[in-house]
Amino acid sequence: MGYISGTVLDKSGAVALGAQVRLVRELNSSTQEVLSGNNGQFSFADLPPGAFQIPITAEGFESQRVTGTLRSGETYIVPEIRLPVATVVTEVRVGAGLTPLEQAQDQVKEQEKQRVFGFIPPFYVSYVPDAVPLAPRQKFQLAWKSTIDPFTFVGVGTLAGVQQATNAFAGYGQGAQGYAKRFSAAYVNVVAGTFIGSAILTSLLKQDPRYFYKGAGSTRSRFLYALASPLVCKGNNKRWQANYSAILGSFATGGISYLYYPKSDRDATQLVLQTQRSGLPKAPSPMSYKNLSSEHSHRDFNTTARSSPNRVNGRSSRIGTLEL
Repeated sequence: MGYISGTVLDKSGAVALGAQVRLVRELNSSTQEVLSGNNGQFSFADLPPGAFQIPITAEGFESQRVTGTLRSGETYIVPEIRLPVATVVTEVRVGAGLTPLEQAQDQVKEQEKQRVFGFIPPFYVSYVPDAVPLAPRQKFQLAWKSTIDPFTFVGVGTLAGVQQATNAFAGYGQGAQGYAKRFSAAYVNVVAGTFIGSAILTSLLKQDPRYFYKGAGSTRSRFLYALASPLVCKGNNKRWQANYSAILGSFATGGISYLYYPKSDRDATQLVLQTQRSGLPKAPSPMSYKNLSSEHSHRDFNTTARSSPNRVNGRSSRIGTLEL
């Protein structure tokens, strides 16, 4: 009777503990199986002579196979077996079977998860340069989400407090009643400006209300890119064009504010400027100073955008080879 033994190592020469080692005899349908021990060794005893095969498998490694012939009474030492690391290819087909509407909806869901510093919601910033255009329903969805976000109320409350402290809109008076009037007016400005400029007009004029993060180029080019955002936007055809939605939306919101601002403060120019400033809680609104912040800091401190994989049409995209 004969004896077969050997040692299983990984590619680096370290011991491969617990590798599955099977002995297959060509003239015998039965097989024997053992696991490599603490020193990587395995053995089979009391074996009849004849040809044999030894397949070796281990999780995370490519399988190996050893063949040989055992003579009567022989102690067969299998040459050192080294298991190479398995190569796994993961391929994801991006956007397969999704309609443009579904792809855009995926993008909106991702934007709604974005938070700068963990609490500021940059819903209107897209980190996908060729994002699918939004349908009207999705533009209204983003507008609604933005206006009911807790940070919006915090921003409105802060703005109303500053106005009260500086006695802006003096016709509202002071005290709790004056603060309530300023808070209400500022919040109506936010709601009106967001829905008119980022949902209604963008749907009618087929424009995209989002700011598309540039993230590359010189500081000067990114500065100018962000500075131009109130005047230039992408259309649904993905071409740059005049931002009529934001411009007309500002004037429309200023006109609406005539209904609730004190008579002494109903100056057309000032009202347009005030409603633009009241857009502060909409983080970020299509205003250049907020998009400057988006361009130079949001990506760095946006936990969702920073940790998420690259996305194309709203889907994770990883195509490549991974060494395990």
